[in-house]
Amino acid sequence: MVFDELAFWGAFSLQSGTMVTTTIAKPPSTRELVKQITYRPKERVQIFSDLPVERQANIVLKLSSHIQAQLLPKLEKELLLALLNYLDPDDATDLLQIVPAKLQKTLLTELSEKLQQDISLLLQFDPKTAAGLMSLNYIRVEAKQNMKEVVEEIKGHEQRTGKFPIVLIMEEEKLIGYVPNHKLAFAELGKPVKEYLRKIPALAHTTEYKKVLRHFLDHPHGKTAVLGENGAVLGILYSDDVLRAIRDQEASTLYDFAGVHSEETVFDSAKSKVRFRYKWLIINLGTAFLASATVSLFSETISKYVLLAIYMPIVAGMGGNASTQTLAVMVRGIALQQIDIKNSWLAIKEELGAALINGLINGALVAGIVLIFNREPMLALILAMAMVINLLVAGFFGTLIPLIMVRLGKDPAASATVFISAATDVLGFLAFLGLATILLK
Repeated sequence: MVFDELAFWGAFSLQSGTMVTTTIAKPPSTRELVKQITYRPKERVQIFSDLPVERQANIVLKLSSHIQAQLLPKLEKELLLALLNYLDPDDATDLLQIVPAKLQKTLLTELSEKLQQDISLLLQFDPKTAAGLMSLNYIRVEAKQNMKEVVEEIKGHEQRTGKFPIVLIMEEEKLIGYVPNHKLAFAELGKPVKEYLRKIPALAHTTEYKKVLRHFLDHPHGKTAVLGENGAVLGILYSDDVLRAIRDQEASTLYDFAGVHSEETVFDSAKSKVRFRYKWLIINLGTAFLASATVSLFSETISKYVLLAIYMPIVAGMGGNASTQTLAVMVRGIALQQIDIKNSWLAIKEELGAALINGLINGALVAGIVLIFNREPMLALILAMAMVINLLVAGFFGTLIPLIMVRLGKDPAASATVFISAATDVLGFLAFLGLATILLK
């Protein structure tokens, strides 16, 4: 059983005349509860249902969308309604978009009238736009109003929602700025609100997620207004909302990078894991056969010089590791919109320069090992040259292929790894065994 407040057991044993000492149990932290709900699927609903609504609201927003989708439809309707009514409209909207359509429709009809209006507004917008990320926690006041009137409006909003709003200042139906909270604390009640105005940036409600992210990278601690087609205020973007979206995106990218479906969790059944992964494994199997076919072209050379087979995994492994390093940097650069196919030449040039130096360093090391243990100068030279070539291949394709995947509308983290691995394996073996065929005569 999960306890929210300090729970204790203890009593005087009247029959025995002894006193039982009181034991105080520390309530589980939010992190512990999130772990329990995530990794104990059979007890998930009970654990969550036992919590008071304020803790439910805090914890449900920290769960992954996959766990939310499993948990919410199993909760009692009354509990779900209480949770949604407690949350901010933007958070309630996010949760409603996760539940099945039939349940979503039922819940909407039974929410408070104000929340129904807010959620109906938010559901109109694409969740990957500024409007889809915005909050409705704001009030609008006229520039000519005095601070006493503004304070009364703030109190009314706080009583209705339990949230302290941002105060937006309007003039002739247009947004001209906002009042920072620290100004509110020291404002004179008789003065017009316009005297405490500070400019606020604004984005169109259709602004795409990537542009919103770039905007908040430039304004990391600010607030931003979201405007409709006619310049009317639709909502406010807070840094917390954008950070949450970034966190969700990072988790998705991590799964994609490994070729694992974003909805897979560590305790999914074997059947589910197979369904999520088999396509990527089949594609990788195809590229592995391509590498094997390349090796088979040099079977005669390998049969003559058996030592080649011993060092082949080194060539392929180093190419794979180097390409993974390049790909990680490229995916981050693409996500932050620092690079695209048009300005890629400088990145390619620098990656090739780094690959050449790393290839020479590692090639010299592996050549030295071959000379010490095998006393084969020509094999040492071939392996060193193949190492340089394969790291150059890794740098070139690790930079270019992610950009091509983006241009084709594909996720570079999910798709590029297959093709880069194929390039380093095939061209690495081709360089190593090709040089051996030419030089070991």
